[in-house]
Amino acid sequence: MKTLEIPTFECETGNYHTFCPISCVAWLYQKIEDSFFLVVGTKTRGYFLQNAPGVMIFAEPRYAMAESEEGDISAQLNDQKELERICLRIKNDRNPSVTIWIGTCTTEIIKMDLEGIAPKLEKQLGIPIVVARANGLDHAFTQGEDTVLAAMTHRCPEYNRHTTNQHEEATKHVVVDVVPKNKFLAGNNNNNSNRFNLVLFGSLPSSVASQLNLELRRQSVSVSGWLPSQKYTELPALGEGVYVCGVNPFLSRTATTPMRRRKCQLVGAPFPIGPDGTRAWIEKICSVFDVKPEGLEERENQIWKNVGDYLEIITGKSVFFMGDNLLEISLARFLIRCGMVVYEVGIPYMDRRYQAAELLLLQHTCEKMKKPTPRIVEKPDNYSQVQRMHELKPDLAITGMAHANPLEARDIDTKWSVEFTFAQIHGSANVRDVLELVTRPLRRRGDSVSGWHSLSRQTIDF
Repeated sequence: MKTLEIPTFECETGNYHTFCPISCVAWLYQKIEDSFFLVVGTKTRGYFLQNAPGVMIFAEPRYAMAESEEGDISAQLNDQKELERICLRIKNDRNPSVTIWIGTCTTEIIKMDLEGIAPKLEKQLGIPIVVARANGLDHAFTQGEDTVLAAMTHRCPEYNRHTTNQHEEATKHVVVDVVPKNKFLAGNNNNNSNRFNLVLFGSLPSSVASQLNLELRRQSVSVSGWLPSQKYTELPALGEGVYVCGVNPFLSRTATTPMRRRKCQLVGAPFPIGPDGTRAWIEKICSVFDVKPEGLEERENQIWKNVGDYLEIITGKSVFFMGDNLLEISLARFLIRCGMVVYEVGIPYMDRRYQAAELLLLQHTCEKMKKPTPRIVEKPDNYSQVQRMHELKPDLAITGMAHANPLEARDIDTKWSVEFTFAQIHGSANVRDVLELVTRPLRRRGDSVSGWHSLSRQTIDF
């Protein structure tokens, strides 16, 4: 039996060359509809928060800035009294179901005791206060969401296996092939009697979450809830007997918290990005509940056939990931399946245990498509990457915004990685949107086939 080629892992400078993690507020405040986000930091963070999400103040977004001044930094002001004043105003103006404090680099450097202050104000104001530290010193771009969801895990109600499940779809014997408590790699199979208590974690637009719910429902697997839910008051119940599964590769802390703190079991699956990833994700979940999936191969083949016009554009082209949003491994695997050659996958941080199933699917995809396995560089050094790109001459570089213009000046086509963060890339129904993003810079250069204008749908453009 032929062994799979194992990817080469390297680690370089240890710096995070990424977008600021507090930008997670931009999509989380829209997802959790009864929440209010309070970012605690300096005026610089306020400027970033104002500009990055693209939401003007007159739109009255459900987030605000608690601006730290010289008196806060020099400890001349009382942090608790200042935060109490701001939170009281938030309660009177908005009356949210939960207030989420986002710590920044500033609160980390001056050692502001947000976790100590929050319980006192929560008791005083009567509104739950969740503290999440999304500072750029310790976290990369999308890990801001990871810290928020991990903190919210502790607020989920306790699941009682003796009570009636929210979704009484079925009760049956299942074969468990999941990540056991405190371990990421699947252990021995055990026969247990369980309901379909499946909780999915990761913030997705409601339409995309509904698509994934429908995909699983077609296989007779029901979803008990999502973390985060659209309402804080509707957080899913967690506890022994509940299975959790992630939809994004940057949620490693959110994956470990339900296991270690709530005795849940983690389904170690690839991520539902692209038809191949979505199929593997569904198959893994079905195997946990001893459900035989039906029609997945035919559905995947039909989707690949439907996007054949895009595949003609990128087949044989090469791509280089500089690293920004931690979606790089999944996107690289998807693009290899599309026929591209991936020279290098830069990634700010990677938990190999949480992404074990995705890495295995990457190896299988490279073997199936007869493509070389890309080198994976954690915390890459950007200067060295530019030198490697100069030698490799990739057709496309997927990079952070800071490096796009310098690379374009060196005649390398680029695509902002942040676009993949904000676009709808999950599930089988959004494949054209992903390929539209990838092929756009290539078509700009003129590498497209004739008559292209009639093929694509309108998608987000920055």
